[in-house]
Amino acid sequence: MAAVAQCVRGALRPRLPLLSVALRTSPRLLCAATQQKNTGQNLEEDQSQSQNEQKVEPSSAEKLLAEEKAKLEEQLKEVTDKYRRALADAENIRQRSQKLVEEAKLYGIQSFCKDLLEVADILEKATESVPKEEIKDDNPHLKSLYEGLVMTEVQIQKVFKKHGLLRLNPVGAKFDPYEHEALFHAPVEGQEPGTIALVSKIGYKLHGRTLRPALVGVVKEA
Repeated sequence: MAAVAQCVRGALRPRLPLLSVALRTSPRLLCAATQQKNTGQNLEEDQSQSQNEQKVEPSSAEKLLAEEKAKLEEQLKEVTDKYRRALADAENIRQRSQKLVEEAKLYGIQSFCKDLLEVADILEKATESVPKEEIKDDNPHLKSLYEGLVMTEVQIQKVFKKHGLLRLNPVGAKFDPYEHEALFHAPVEGQEPGTIALVSKIGYKLHGRTLRPALVGVVKEA
């Protein structure tokens, strides 16, 4: 066994210097490799950082542009809304003005018509006051006067109708507070309550609007 051990030690002795040299030189090699590796990593980190910075810069600019775009869109929306409202207001004003002009044309003669109604009332009372039995050929003057009054009354009603002025003689119709003015209420046999039994004064409407309500007597329940 001692001989075997000597042989092994003898075989290893020539290789010991080479192993020691390798051990002495390997730290330097390891440091150089480590430095190269660290340098490569640093370069890669710098490149990735620069790329990230380049990516961040465009994203910030895009964010600013997006915010500016949103502001401009909001301003455009507000301006468009104001423009539409202004157009709607202008259209409403135009329609109201047109309506006022049309009403002025239709009802501008309202006061004049009211004054003429008094004339029509006088003519109507004059014809009603003439006794029908006195209208004979042997009384030509009264007959001519009566016929002249009737013709004048007919003509004035034609003029009224031409200008949109119509009579309201609502005997037997339902009482309407917008067109009639009740002077009294009385029970009348054979007539329905709420209807008009008597017209004391004829009413008139101008283009569908009551110019003068008819003065009436209304039937009430007994």
